[in-house]
Amino acid sequence: MKIAQVAPLYESVPPHLYGGTERVVSYLTEALVEQGHDVTLFASGDSITEARLIPGCERSLRLSEDCVDPMAHHAVMLDRVIGMAEEFDIIHFHTDYAHFPSSKNMGLRNVTTLHGRLDLPDLEPLYRHFNEMPLVSISYAQREPIGDVNWVGNVYHGLPAGLHKASEEPGKYLAFLGRISPEKRPDRAIHIALKAGMPLKIAAKIDRVDREYFETQIKPLLKNKSIEYIGEITESEKTEFLGNAYAYLFPIDWPEPFGLTMIEAMACGTPTIAFACGSVPEIVEEGVSGFIVSSEQGAVEALRAIPRVSRAGCRAMFEKRFTDVRMAEDYLKVYEAVSETSAASPGSGRRASNLRSGKGSRRGSA
Repeated sequence: MKIAQVAPLYESVPPHLYGGTERVVSYLTEALVEQGHDVTLFASGDSITEARLIPGCERSLRLSEDCVDPMAHHAVMLDRVIGMAEEFDIIHFHTDYAHFPSSKNMGLRNVTTLHGRLDLPDLEPLYRHFNEMPLVSISYAQREPIGDVNWVGNVYHGLPAGLHKASEEPGKYLAFLGRISPEKRPDRAIHIALKAGMPLKIAAKIDRVDREYFETQIKPLLKNKSIEYIGEITESEKTEFLGNAYAYLFPIDWPEPFGLTMIEAMACGTPTIAFACGSVPEIVEEGVSGFIVSSEQGAVEALRAIPRVSRAGCRAMFEKRFTDVRMAEDYLKVYEAVSETSAASPGSGRRASNLRSGKGSRRGSA
């Protein structure tokens, strides 16, 4: 198939440091190329890929000191995508709803993976208005806030099987990985570690919006010598960081759409202690890849049970459910189904051409 992958421009593909969505886009793109598909990646110019790269900006916007309005760059990129739409069998957007008006009114063959939370009040009327747009969720829990829309698939994230190596023996510290923010609850991770009498290593970025939270709520807790804040780490550093941990803590307090770090820990053979929010019950297999808890004390008690979890079994569960090959195969089924539906719809696939040639009107098209 001729496939376009459209990534956000905030991080490169793959990201240099933090960046869940762009990392997933990278794994999917490379897996599709490996399987012989003709893939074009729309992403920042500092992205690295075996696909054809069409840059939407010179470098990732989060790390650019010159970027003031990131949406300006996204608008230009989306216009380029639309201008090339006839080249592709399917356009796979990872940019939320920014393209919805164009995709709807021009009849583009497209699918959109929603990577974020959907429980915000502004989103329900938006998705109700664009209720014909083909959407893919990354967990069934993610779907709940917006309900009956055009879900065409649910595809769990996947990682390359060779990206991380499982550690055979557990380490002596607990790990927290990702982002310092109120919904990720690093404070819970610290409390759990202190109650369990174990050291905790925190490898996480701090966004500007969360700087005050870090300074007022987290930084004072770092005075304890058993709590170590490392900062952001690279992809290559995750294997050692997660693999050498006794357990990975995922003490979230929000409806997590997926939680990529859970399967990263799984790939390293490290069990996860996670709070029962959002996608967690779909990702963590109780007693196989970790434990699901509802309180800090419950997490402390679960830590005592970690020796009963096989690290080899944890890795095996990753290989069974969360590889990039499985993810690519699932998306190909979605692409084929959407393409067949589009081909069966009168006029779809021709509208973009007609609109540019003046043969059609945007008014009333759907």
